[in-house]
Amino acid sequence: MGEPMTAQTPIRVLAVDTATSAVVTGVVELNADGGVTTLAERVVTDQRRHAEVLTSLMRDVLAEAGIAGADLDAVVVGCGPGPFTGLRVGMATGAAYADALGVPAYGVCTLDAIDGTVPAPDTGARLVLTDARRREVYWAIYDAGVRVSGPGVDAPDSLVAQVADRGLSDVLGESRFTERFGFAGADLVTPTAASLTAVAAADVLAKAPAEPLAPLYLRRPDAVELKDQKRKSLLPAATDD
Repeated sequence: MGEPMTAQTPIRVLAVDTATSAVVTGVVELNADGGVTTLAERVVTDQRRHAEVLTSLMRDVLAEAGIAGADLDAVVVGCGPGPFTGLRVGMATGAAYADALGVPAYGVCTLDAIDGTVPAPDTGARLVLTDARRREVYWAIYDAGVRVSGPGVDAPDSLVAQVADRGLSDVLGESRFTERFGFAGADLVTPTAASLTAVAAADVLAKAPAEPLAPLYLRRPDAVELKDQKRKSLLPAATDD
């Protein structure tokens, strides 16, 4: 582990997340006390063009921040949970960019970063939800900013029953999901460049060795499932003994 950063040397971080329906990227400065200042940020909703949109946004935020890629000290990447295709775009791009620059890439849970976008409730727990498609949601529960349950993936109605006794004070997510729990929501819920960086701040400041990015899929990708289904269809039909 390297020497911690000093107060005189804020470090510059590129943050990337493609685990939700939006592509989020930004450049931030991280101070020795953990304070985060956003220099530039872009959030674009385009599920079908994650790869194309992300690389363009990375160029945009670097240009707006007035720095070159070589000026970056670290890359922070949201590792989900999220749908397979979109999630791997952000992780592969972030990891490759960090490798090309010779800087560490730190992975964080996207739900942790979303929780960090809103101050924690004074009392009680918060449920954070994102769209998992297939009529399901990714979820995690937080108490005072600390994840105490999850991440998981479930049908919303099943999750309502599971958390009925958790004494939730807040539910953070899209309205179509939060309303089932009796809470107001928003049209779009994403992490921010600042909240992604804040989750990784301790490791970034300490220059901790970066581990390989590990995606939080929480379920098998569709391509694998379809391949398995095709393989099973070629097997002889089972017979009763």
